[in-house]
Amino acid sequence: ITVGTDAQGSARRQAAADAGALPHIVAAMRAHSVTAAVQEQACRALISITVGTDAQGSARRQAAADAGALPHIVAAMRAHSVTAAVQEQACRALISITVGTDA
Repeated sequence: ITVGTDAQGSARRQAAADAGALPHIVAAMRAHSVTAAVQEQACRALISITVGTDAQGSARRQAAADAGALPHIVAAMRAHSVTAAVQEQACRALISITVGTDA
């Protein structure tokens, strides 16, 4: 739903963030830490919602960090160190959340 580089995609990403998706994604990562598929999909969702170079994208990245996403992404990498899909999506999520040109 949040995929797309057009204005509608950006609006869907913002709507997901405004609906409170980010803390719920982190909560799912916490509750299902031993389930690789949940960790992979949670990372994919974080990537999808936090992408964007505008001010709203920056705010969504900060909201993900504020929701505790970063330590849970790293925890997923530790817990599923031999699961390539988790490692790949976790790396992408870390990039997506930590990228920025702000000070």
